[in-house]
Amino acid sequence: MTRKQKRLSVIAGALAFLGAATALTFYALGQKASFFYMPAELQAATLEPGQRIRLGGLVEKGTIVRGQGTKVAFSVTDMEGSVPVTYVGILPDLFREEQGVIAEGSFGPDGVFVADSVLAKHDETYMPKEVADSLKAKGVWQEN
Repeated sequence: MTRKQKRLSVIAGALAFLGAATALTFYALGQKASFFYMPAELQAATLEPGQRIRLGGLVEKGTIVRGQGTKVAFSVTDMEGSVPVTYVGILPDLFREEQGVIAEGSFGPDGVFVADSVLAKHDETYMPKEVADSLKAKGVWQEN
């Protein structure tokens, strides 16, 4: 092999390695992706059983029901649709009715969204960007 051929083979090997690493990275990220939905959008969406999603909206007034231990049931609404949610765990301190929330999890066989994490706004003016954009587009929420 000449010097030029060795150099080209090293470059080709490095490019093949980078291509394989990139492909594996995108494959791994694709497996962890969870798509964001508002309650009204879920009626038109086709979800696989057990598919992880993020559900965003406002905690519907009068729907928070605390069960035994840390079990909580509530509904998430965007004023067009409503989705019942159950969660077992400690809720954020600022979780309350009519506040922005994102619940991450999947739908159970009974059609109830089973959340494994719940995120709530962290101060008076913050709402998760995805939720705020969707609610603003529907004219339900306005910034102060």
